[in-house]
Amino acid sequence: MELNYLECIACGSREDIQTNSYQCSKCGDLLEVKYDIESLKEIVDPKRWTGSLRVWRYKEMMPLKDGSKIITMNEGGTNLVDCDNLQSMFKISSLRVKNEGENPTGSFKDRGMTVGVSRAVEQGAKVVICASTGNTASSAAAYAARAGMRCVVIVPSRAIALGKLAQATIHGAEVVQVKGNFDQSLKMVLDFANRHKEIYLLNSLNPFRLEGQRSLAFEVCEQSNFEVPDRIIVPVGNAGNISAIWKGFSEFKELGIINELPKMTGIQAENASPIADAVKRGDDKILNVERPETVASAIRIGAPASWRKALRAIRMSGGTAEKVSDNEILEAQRLLARKEGIFTEPAGASSVAGLKKLLEQGVVDSDERVVCVCTGHGLKDPDIVMQFVKLEAEMEPEMESMERALGIASVVTR
Repeated sequence: MELNYLECIACGSREDIQTNSYQCSKCGDLLEVKYDIESLKEIVDPKRWTGSLRVWRYKEMMPLKDGSKIITMNEGGTNLVDCDNLQSMFKISSLRVKNEGENPTGSFKDRGMTVGVSRAVEQGAKVVICASTGNTASSAAAYAARAGMRCVVIVPSRAIALGKLAQATIHGAEVVQVKGNFDQSLKMVLDFANRHKEIYLLNSLNPFRLEGQRSLAFEVCEQSNFEVPDRIIVPVGNAGNISAIWKGFSEFKELGIINELPKMTGIQAENASPIADAVKRGDDKILNVERPETVASAIRIGAPASWRKALRAIRMSGGTAEKVSDNEILEAQRLLARKEGIFTEPAGASSVAGLKKLLEQGVVDSDERVVCVCTGHGLKDPDIVMQFVKLEAEMEPEMESMERALGIASVVTR
């Protein structure tokens, strides 16, 4: 499709759509893809959408000129699960979970990566790079492998879950560990990509990658028969996802496809919560957390790059932000697994932990229709779960031993 321009989210300056820069040339802030909404109205019609519920179902709204360059693994189309058991437990009228662990590499990152890597191919790039706490690394590695590209991943030392590291390496990524945290790693790859223009950056600083992530909003609208939920609750780390989802809903409203907008609600971990803290203070700027710590490794980020976008989404939507403890996150993870059969990684469970807390505080009303986004599969980060697993002692391979172990009385036959 024909794009319009890139726009700085801070100063409003415009950049050429073909630029490979990731920051505004005037003020250095992030760029955002902008479309000619009136032109889109002429070509976007839900009645003409074909194929299954996938990211590229919405190809008219994706920033790619050459459809032959698309690199896809049929990402998107994840289930919107009615959580009747948790709904009853939390005493809320409607609770559904968008289970992003169903994506090809097990996380929501695939939505953005199909667009980001396709754009890299379109631009003629041969090498892609990203900094990651895990999910971005595994997704970038898989899509780069499919595109026949070299993939370099920078990860903080000892801060990446083994499940995600295994994915990245088996897909052929060159994984480099650096001393420090994710925020330092991100600055490093941004500076590197700006210095070496032939290397394409795949972090959420890249506005094209975020365009794919907004497809979650499109799907929720279709799965809800275009009756928009009252509230979308999203785990927040680097903050690209909550802002991308808000952009998707907003564009659907501008196009006249929906009439209402949801309240965007961001959830952060207690010791990695600069955005939630800013919302609580009523500030327009965040205070970075120098040493973020949480069991939810995917949101262990103290200096989120898309903080300005996230604050804008939360405030424009009339939403809010909250922080939850590690114990609250792990309890929500167990509840999802044991009540609804959904195994999500700790970061993914933070949205449900946040909902529970906001209901108890009276911030979320019991009659709201809520969608919680669970961002990644639990097998991405199994180490945390295994710390709390207690296996029964070995037993003899005899019926009586099994009955004793399970507390089931023996059946006597005569």
